Amino acid sequence: MFRALAHCAVNVARASRPTVTQRVVTPSLVVCAQRNASGGGVMSDEEFDSRWVEFFSKQDIDDWELRKGVNTLIGYDLVPEPRIIVAILQACRRLNDSASAVRVLEVIKSKAGPRAKEIYPYVLQEIQPTLDELGIKTPEQLGLDKY
Repeated sequence: MFRALAHCAVNVARASRPTVTQRVVTPSLVVCAQRNASGGGVMSDEEFDSRWVEFFSKQDIDDWELRKGVNTLIGYDLVPEPRIIVAILQACRRLNDSASAVRVLEVIKSKAGPRAKEIYPYVLQEIQPTLDELGIKTPEQLGLDKY
């Protein structure tokens, strides 16, 4: 919106500047075209979680889709719910990609920011049965938290 207003202001300033071949015309009304985002509906938290669980639960997901999905999810300003993390870890196990599983856990801790001491232990507590079932070690168990 601000970009559109700035663009219109520049156009008005250019139009009102006298040049050798142009007469001075002061516009009395400025009309700016503004394109708003499409009016898509707002997704509820439950729909958001279900969408991502469904995405990572696809049986034919490949390495690229896994990384793309994780990068997109981590790009949001949130810490994913434990059930989404479980779906990611199961996808990592299906692809035999334990490095990505550990990296996801590192990113979850990083996304928690200053509240990592509260959020990360809660997430680990919730996903611990899945970690045990899949044989995935946490970054702390691997000694990666010391660097």
